[in-house]
Amino acid sequence: MAAGPGDPVRRRAAGARFFCTVGRGLEPFLMREVRARLEASEVEYILGKVFFTTCSDLNMLKKLKSAERLFLLIKKQFPFNVPSVSKGKLFSEVQRLINDDPESWLNVISIWKNLLELNAKKENLSQRDANPQKIKLGKNDTITGKKLKTEQMQEMEENRECQLEKQIEETLEQGDSLTKREKFQEEEFQNDAAKAVDTHKENNLTFRVSCRCSGAIAKIFTAQEIGRIVGIALMKQFGWKADLRNPNLEIFIHLSDIYSVVGIPVFRVPLASRAYIRTTGLRSTIAWAMASISEIKAGTFVLDPMCGFGTILLEAAKEWPDVYYVGADVSTSQLLGASDNLKAAGLKDKIELLKVSVIELPLPSESVDVIISDIPFGKKFKLGKDIRSILQELESSYHFRNTEHCEESREV
Repeated sequence: MAAGPGDPVRRRAAGARFFCTVGRGLEPFLMREVRARLEASEVEYILGKVFFTTCSDLNMLKKLKSAERLFLLIKKQFPFNVPSVSKGKLFSEVQRLINDDPESWLNVISIWKNLLELNAKKENLSQRDANPQKIKLGKNDTITGKKLKTEQMQEMEENRECQLEKQIEETLEQGDSLTKREKFQEEEFQNDAAKAVDTHKENNLTFRVSCRCSGAIAKIFTAQEIGRIVGIALMKQFGWKADLRNPNLEIFIHLSDIYSVVGIPVFRVPLASRAYIRTTGLRSTIAWAMASISEIKAGTFVLDPMCGFGTILLEAAKEWPDVYYVGADVSTSQLLGASDNLKAAGLKDKIELLKVSVIELPLPSESVDVIISDIPFGKKFKLGKDIRSILQELESSYHFRNTEHCEESREV
């Protein structure tokens, strides 16, 4: 039998529809990145979000550097016409996000499960290839032990969560004002969902709703109220069960004056949270964007003369490894943080750190090919009258590719 238009296999083959949240001003960077890295099509953006279609698997999606979080798109539509309708009418309009097109929800859920299953199979094969003897010798014992441990953990979790879930469902039906318990639950909404999914029966799914409201609708409904409306609709439509602590599935909703967007977070941890950065400084997405427009090529000499915790150099070295990187800073504490980051990232041999002032760089004239730096500014960090001497020092170190660039720099 041929696959129909709504068939998840056909939808997956044609590519799934995703969107990423992104820092304001970084939308063009992410649009270029998804086209280049994921061969994405139908790329478009609205403020703070980029939408695209791709057939890429989770391993490729994880490589996005300029995105904050990644979601599978369930629905994107025009904003609710808040001024012209009553609160009761808006209540019904929000419910229609689920009730009007349940098939689109189930299609996206199927794609989400397929992505997770494929990724789990790849990881299992990778582990099996890495430890073939261990798996062969202890297979039965390992499986039995894991099964018993899993059953015990599930029983403990069910007992512990039973009372909490009962209170949650009562709260959803009654629509009472927020209590201390509900405030705690709302904070839990913001945590990332575990992806332990039952891949056989969709009505066995547990879920929670993370909601964000801005603009006119935020003056009528709170995020908690929208979450309750959507939660009730999902339970009635699909038979899913609310679980605010350890759900299979998280539903993300953003309602604003510009758009209404519904999606599923693909990863538990935001893409912008780099595992290799222990001490955070400049936002990793911004650091990557700065490096991406610096025309870094293999064999070049890249300098960050005020490197701080080394975030720019870390992002650059991860993307362009065959380069000589040097970071300088006058602060011992900043360099210690940078050193910790380099060690965590496994880049100690790729990036050299120098404790030296930016106006006393021990570098030969015209030896540096690329200079990238987040120059200090503001009340806490500022350069003041030193800016001219700093720029003169950097100019003397920089290897200009042609005299036209050199003359432009001197004029500045």
